[in-house]
Amino acid sequence: MLPPSHPQFSLAGKRALVTGASRGIGRALAIGLARAGSDVALAARDPAGLEETARAIDAAGRRALQVVLDVRDPAAVRAAVETAAAAMGGLDIAIANAGTEEVRASLEVDEALWDRIVDTNLKGAFFTCQAAARPMLGRGGAILTLASLTSERGVPTAVPYGASKAGVLGMTRALAAEWAPHAIRVNALAPGYFRTALTEPFYADPDWSRAMLAKIPGGRFGSFDDLVGAAVYLASDAARYVTGQILYVDGGITAAL
Repeated sequence: MLPPSHPQFSLAGKRALVTGASRGIGRALAIGLARAGSDVALAARDPAGLEETARAIDAAGRRALQVVLDVRDPAAVRAAVETAAAAMGGLDIAIANAGTEEVRASLEVDEALWDRIVDTNLKGAFFTCQAAARPMLGRGGAILTLASLTSERGVPTAVPYGASKAGVLGMTRALAAEWAPHAIRVNALAPGYFRTALTEPFYADPDWSRAMLAKIPGGRFGSFDDLVGAAVYLASDAARYVTGQILYVDGGITAAL
């Protein structure tokens, strides 16, 4: 096994784009890429959150470019990626992380909720991947999508979210197969149970938290830092022959189900 200090794990000189980078998992991944050596274009709807992430990247000695973006708008996504790639001189890595969720019983789901979740999580991810692939043609690159336990497992009160994340997994595999001849790798990172603003309604229920912890062999919920190594690996040359895969970072829960 290669040690973490091996040059194949380095992202020095790379140029990355991360959507949903203003908070939570997106912020952690963006900062993690920077600490591994990459400059990072940060995209999200919240300018104040982007500024906070950018400060952390500056502190890591890397360049941060901020783009205010709603990924539900394909034209805006394409323009943002083109702007970022031009400003950084290219694009080597993209993480389509932007996502949303709302807990609601299926019989209460309306069209507005369905569209908001699916358009953000699936439509937004596809057009981010599509836009990111264009500057990678002819030179290769690494694209990561954000899947979920719900990509392959059913979770009550999370039907639109689960549908979107199952779609992300199918999309990831199809894009990986299509773009492999162009040396563009597409993989999915699938967090297990991580406490974020989106998942807070679950964790606010102590009975749910106790029951879920009992199912996780690792005995704890994930922390954002647990995802960084996996993302850096998939983005790096250490994973140059890995594409179309889903990497669960879940403390063993999918293995034990």
